Amino acid sequence: MQQEVFKAFRFTLDPRPAQVEVLLRHAGAARWAFNHALGMKVAAHKEWRSQVQALVDQGVPEVEARRQVKVPVPSKPRIQKHLNLIKGDSRKGGLPEGALGPERPCPWWHEVNTHAFQSAFIDADRAWQNWLGSLAGKRAGRAVGYPRFKKKGRCRDAFRLHHDVKRPGIRPVGYRRLRLPMVGEVRLHDSAKRLVRLLDRGCAQVQSVTVSRGGHRWYASVLCKVVVELPGKPTKAQVRRGTVGVDLGVKYLAALPQPLDAEVPESRFVDNPRHLVRAEKQLVKAQKSLSRTQKGSARRQKARHRVGRLHHEVAVRRTTVLHAMTKQLATRFATVAVEDLHVAGMTRSARGTVEAPGKRVRQKAGLNRAILDAAPGEVRRQLTYKTRWYGSKLAVLDRWLPSSKTCSACGWQNPRLTLSDRTFHCGGCGLSTDRDENAARNIARHAVVADDSPVAPGRGETQNARGAPNPAGLKARRQGASKREGTGLLARAPRIARTRESMMKIEPSRA
Repeated sequence: MQQEVFKAFRFTLDPRPAQVEVLLRHAGAARWAFNHALGMKVAAHKEWRSQVQALVDQGVPEVEARRQVKVPVPSKPRIQKHLNLIKGDSRKGGLPEGALGPERPCPWWHEVNTHAFQSAFIDADRAWQNWLGSLAGKRAGRAVGYPRFKKKGRCRDAFRLHHDVKRPGIRPVGYRRLRLPMVGEVRLHDSAKRLVRLLDRGCAQVQSVTVSRGGHRWYASVLCKVVVELPGKPTKAQVRRGTVGVDLGVKYLAALPQPLDAEVPESRFVDNPRHLVRAEKQLVKAQKSLSRTQKGSARRQKARHRVGRLHHEVAVRRTTVLHAMTKQLATRFATVAVEDLHVAGMTRSARGTVEAPGKRVRQKAGLNRAILDAAPGEVRRQLTYKTRWYGSKLAVLDRWLPSSKTCSACGWQNPRLTLSDRTFHCGGCGLSTDRDENAARNIARHAVVADDSPVAPGRGETQNARGAPNPAGLKARRQGASKREGTGLLARAPRIARTRESMMKIEPSRA
């Protein structure tokens, strides 16, 4: 079945020093444009708050005042038009024509591509809408705070460029070069053969490119609309292997009930490379050197780059291993079953509060680092789209099913099983096996194929950001379904008390 999908082709750039300056100039322009757009939104928001407060001081009820005051928050078209009216031009001295006055902003706009500004305006709109959606409870995930301005040296150097698809300005030149508007042809460390061949066959169309800096490298992610052949069903080899349960953990990156490679029995357990532990000595040394430098000095800048480079290398190694594993899972099995892990809850700090301090905080912090280094959430994300690409299906286990404490043979449960117990001993049938392998078998048996539709069919519950699904199937003694922070009735009590003070934080155009 042929279908148009969006695919990103990521290349490592090898720019010349002059091209690096141009890339930094574009990244700075995108940062400035984002801050400019966000500043206009914040100014409109403050104006709305002041008008509402003025009516409240006059005795108008707060709800009625919020309904009366209308101060629209400017979006991308309005911000862009306003900038075109006020911006200066360094080619003309940056001053208003025919008059002496203050220098106009952004006189260097002609030195960078205009899409660096436009994409930054879009990003500012998205950040504002994410905050509003999170405030209203319509956005999935954790609560999103008030949008913040980007600071040089703190935020990621990145920008996005678009072009006319009929006259492409973003295109590969041969296999080892990529042309970027106003930057020129930049040499690649990688080969663009796959992208070039798709473009030559007319199966791909370049939409945009996102250029970013990670560590000491510059990367270009070319977004393309690609016509691909998506398999409607798994292959015979995948059907032969059947369903595999994947128990993600720290001791092993993944434990499977059957070998990942049919010819290698030891591949039932995928070793955890522990990238962060391997780089710990270098990171400690680099971070100590950074802490001894003086703020604002050249040595501090070099030390910062050193630390950033080491962290970036760890991230690249981690991503490489996860991509290799998830592709093997998606291509070798008909169904891949995983747990619905609440990673944010698993890695929450144990330090507690001043009144009720936590216990074994340092041990829990080490466990949190190990879990985040294994990146179970990234594994789930990659499997979600790779199973669709390669004809397999993704099955998700109910979050509350005790896969590690249940016997995979008879269903007997051991509620007293701890993390230190690495072997599962069944008190019902006498089974003795590795706890991770036992959990993988339960995951493969009880997981349900994920549904792409937004509403779950039948009697099941829809899972969203505000609630957790009703547990089904095998259950253990537990508390009520945990929701996002501040969504439960008890957790909402302090927020309800602060409602009158926080109502001013709602977007004025929707007040």
